[in-house]
Amino acid sequence: MKTIFCKQVWLVVCIALYCFEQCLTAQAQQVAPIIADQYRQQPVIAAHGMVVTQEAQASRIGVDILKKGGNAVDAAVAVGFALAVTLPRAGNIGGGGFMLVHLAKDKQTHAVDYRETAPASASRDMFLDTQGNADTKKSRDSGLAVGVPGTVAGLELAFRTYGSGKVNWSDVLAPAIALAKQGIVVEEDLADSLPQAQKRLSQYPSSAKIFLKPDLTPLSQGERLVQSDLAHTLELIAAQGSAGFYRGEVAQKLTKAVSAAGGGMTADDLASYQPIIRKPVTGTYQGLQIASMPPPSSGGVHVIQILNMLEALNLPQSAAPDADRLHLFTEAMKIAYADRSEYLGDPDFVKVPVAALTSKRYAQARTKDIDPAKARPAREIKPGQLPPYESDQTTHYSIIDSEGNAVANTYTLNFSYGLGLVAEGTGVMLNNELDDFAAKAGVPNAFGLVGGEANAPGPRKRPLSSMSPTILLDQGRVVLVTGSPGGSRIISTVLNVVTNIVDHKMGVMEAVSAPRLHHQWLPDELRIERGFSPDTLKLLEAKGHKLVVGAASGSAHTILVTSRGLEGAADQRQRGTLASGY
Repeated sequence: MKTIFCKQVWLVVCIALYCFEQCLTAQAQQVAPIIADQYRQQPVIAAHGMVVTQEAQASRIGVDILKKGGNAVDAAVAVGFALAVTLPRAGNIGGGGFMLVHLAKDKQTHAVDYRETAPASASRDMFLDTQGNADTKKSRDSGLAVGVPGTVAGLELAFRTYGSGKVNWSDVLAPAIALAKQGIVVEEDLADSLPQAQKRLSQYPSSAKIFLKPDLTPLSQGERLVQSDLAHTLELIAAQGSAGFYRGEVAQKLTKAVSAAGGGMTADDLASYQPIIRKPVTGTYQGLQIASMPPPSSGGVHVIQILNMLEALNLPQSAAPDADRLHLFTEAMKIAYADRSEYLGDPDFVKVPVAALTSKRYAQARTKDIDPAKARPAREIKPGQLPPYESDQTTHYSIIDSEGNAVANTYTLNFSYGLGLVAEGTGVMLNNELDDFAAKAGVPNAFGLVGGEANAPGPRKRPLSSMSPTILLDQGRVVLVTGSPGGSRIISTVLNVVTNIVDHKMGVMEAVSAPRLHHQWLPDELRIERGFSPDTLKLLEAKGHKLVVGAASGSAHTILVTSRGLEGAADQRQRGTLASGY
């Protein structure tokens, strides 16, 4: 009898422990990562400098530059060139992007716009067929899609303007040249991406001979990728500055390749390219200052606009986002993306009402259209009536140096491996960035984003982007540096990280690893990463949201400044990422 009684007690204890475990699991699912091991990971902590990128060798190169006396900008430039070798699907010198630079000495933040431009031959109807319909083959799969690359000029401008002066131009290019010459071992992210791009790369012999084997199968993990032509191009840039890319033999080979693919980029388009230093778009959220990219990036405007709406809704802070909060977050995203379709474009060609869109007053007005109990159908949401106008596939990395200088840099080729075309003899992978224009008003681009006349193609125009390198400050001191790749999901990825840290008080690794959600107005669906609790999903569906649970969203490489030092979190949604500090 005593034995039976003990067995019964033991059974009750086991059941209780099981129930307790299930309870903890359900709670953890609210902030569960995509990969279980992520939840147990800790951020990298360092006192003097931190570099967080999508590729380990590039992160280490950035730290080496910091150790040699370079500042965050010097390191960012070295990382930018290194990623062109080690992350060829997104790191680039054949694309473009945006760099946000904060200088601790004067507490000023600067925005470097090195977005690609359309060639002078571009026209409003360049991506339409003979019936006037948008032709995606033209805008995504031909030389017409290639924008004039901005990366080399943008990195040089940042280095000359904001660099420390303690390292030479050749110093920041040397690591990339060595890697391209000697070759890199195909690992993790590269091994994952090549099979997916095999069809695209195999179309062009100049690309296939670099990234594919003679039988046109991808290089396998453990094999060596040597990029001799790219090494030569980088050597010309090291010796001649950006002129080594935009003029001379490299420029001739670039224009020849684009022309052969049906595009109209000329030597004059390359020689005329200019990056631009712009004033960041700024705002506040819960007492912190926000600095992000201005147009032609839509990212900064809508990050601030959505945060303004969340602040106006006066949401209670909690340890994790519940269904009610996620619903309101979603409704705010819908409104912002609707505004994006109407008002955002290249500020050098159209008036973009930045001050109006990012004003607290406008956010307050738009929240009146949000029903806390029910999802509003996208067809009922229109761009807002603005107050009077006031003057004013992709990778991301974040860097902070020992002086508190910070860089958030996001750059891209658009698709993974861009057009898939390496210009013969250069090693340069060309972008297909001009698909980010609105080929025709109301017709979505490859990421499902709808645009209008403000983002129509035109000569020398910069297409609209969602890239959102972002810095948060507390009384002028950097506290958070973040950003992400992800096409249309970039804005929501940055917002998820920011609100996780500011509102839910998560640590940086937890904030980066937690599941994300995204709504871009059209199509009318709420995209959810795996990891939210089933109860939360049911409550969102009950409010009228059409849920699409699926792929991981973005890769938010982030640095948080805390009392422990610089805490770096490399997003583990993709393999090969690394936070490196010293």
